[in-house]
Amino acid sequence: MTKKSSEPIQRVTQLRSELEEHSHNYYVLDKPTISDEAYDKLFNELLALEEANPKLRDPHSPTQKVGGAAIDKFSKYRHATPMLGLQNVYNDEEMGEFCRRWEEAVGKDYSIWAEPKFDGMAIELVYEKGRLKVAATRGDGEVGEDVTSNVRTIRSVPLILRGEVPDIVEVRGEIILMKEDFKRINAEKLTEGEPPFANPRNAAAGSIRQLDPSIAAKRNLTIFCHGVGRLSDEVADSHSGLMNRIKTWGLKTNPLARRIEGQEAIKKYFTKIEKERDDLEYEIDGIVLKLDLFAHQRELGNVARSPRWAMAYKFKAQEGNTRLNDVIFQVGRTGAITPVAVLEPVNVGGVEVSRASLHNEDQILALDLKVGDYVVVKRAGDVIPEVQAVLTEKRTGKEKSIVFPTKCPSCNDKIVREEGEAAHRCLNIACPAKLSEAIKHFAAKRAMNIEGLGDKWVEQLLEKKLIKHFSDLYELKESDILKLERQGERSAEKLITAIDRSRDVTLARFIFALGIRLVGERTAELLALHFGTLDRLLKASKEDLFNVEEVGETVATSIVSFLNDTKN
Repeated sequence: MTKKSSEPIQRVTQLRSELEEHSHNYYVLDKPTISDEAYDKLFNELLALEEANPKLRDPHSPTQKVGGAAIDKFSKYRHATPMLGLQNVYNDEEMGEFCRRWEEAVGKDYSIWAEPKFDGMAIELVYEKGRLKVAATRGDGEVGEDVTSNVRTIRSVPLILRGEVPDIVEVRGEIILMKEDFKRINAEKLTEGEPPFANPRNAAAGSIRQLDPSIAAKRNLTIFCHGVGRLSDEVADSHSGLMNRIKTWGLKTNPLARRIEGQEAIKKYFTKIEKERDDLEYEIDGIVLKLDLFAHQRELGNVARSPRWAMAYKFKAQEGNTRLNDVIFQVGRTGAITPVAVLEPVNVGGVEVSRASLHNEDQILALDLKVGDYVVVKRAGDVIPEVQAVLTEKRTGKEKSIVFPTKCPSCNDKIVREEGEAAHRCLNIACPAKLSEAIKHFAAKRAMNIEGLGDKWVEQLLEKKLIKHFSDLYELKESDILKLERQGERSAEKLITAIDRSRDVTLARFIFALGIRLVGERTAELLALHFGTLDRLLKASKEDLFNVEEVGETVATSIVSFLNDTKN
């Protein structure tokens, strides 16, 4: 082979290795070692080399994680060993009874593997000779669905395992959606006139069961691995030892999992995780406890649908019943009018809830909701509480119908509901409420990440007319901040420093921060990759935008409309 022909092979191999290492650091270890721009540069170089040299393409290349062609339907997959469920316990007494049965079988000298119980979608990853062969849902435990094309798009799922691994490895875990991504996806769905997901678990499952992998790729799913099915070689004699090996293979595990001993340790772990629950980035609904030694697990065995050596200790239900006192209407950054339930305060999962989301008029009609109704409210972590159902048997006849407004509650302009959409919108570009929400979005962590610029700051800055647009933030001085109520020199200095720091941002984040309707994080990334610079994007025509992956007529029209607006 000549030097010239070998150069692309060497560079492709090098790029794949570098990108896999960077992805592992970012998505598995949560410790990025390279900027987004630098990663994109390496990724685009690899993509160009693979396109120029079709023989070098590999289905396990990092470029193949963006999602392939849609399929007609999922095929069935039979698990080599059943994916069993867990028996639930709900208090210390039930947990103690479980532990007593363990003691009867293996004696009092045993250790326990404890971990959070993730509220996501169970999945099995089958690797053959270190390469991902199949990803399958649990299904009925015996037979699931082959969803490999979608799971391949998850950045924290390695296509090739690291180091020395058995020929056959069946890893089991939970695919989850982070709370922030759940909020983002629901906001996008409402913007597009689609019904929102009920909870992050449904959103994760719905994403994995999409026939088009490009949709799953947009959702920013992740995974926590917590066990195995079949292994062709024995690699450990305990669950804790196994989890240490799994991490060395490049698979993501949960940092809160640990080995403990005794019922008092279980109670302390349960209390600790329950206290941390609302601060976690993902949803959990309890803890899972497993006998650590595999010899002890074999001694206990299984019942029909669950192992005797494991249990799920569930948190208290995060639902409550209360009365709907009123419905108010809020205006979002895109002008969408969102109804909000004003509730008789009720304690749900240890938190007092007085307001809940109703999403749109269609949900109100579907629930047949009236002011004065008694309702079921559900809260999960820091996700906005939602009205789940109406207790119609408690109606007295004095309840009042909910009337959707015809004018914007912020600017009094006419609101419209465009054909094919679920949301009502205010179209006034000068609407104060839209501006407030747009600036909050601009400053958010996933956008410009202006640390400390919270809702109260934005409202005060607008009220004092210190800002009228995003750009005004970068003209602010410490003396301006000191004009606001209860603000000292230290807080003013911190905010100005945070604003200045946000100037150094990726193009993708900046595009997302602009809040262009229908342009979420994924579309912003694709626009940044395609155009490369802000100047090129600003000059783009609708026809230019059609050349961007996943951008169609509706999204292109929205972008052009935003860019052509002189106010923007």
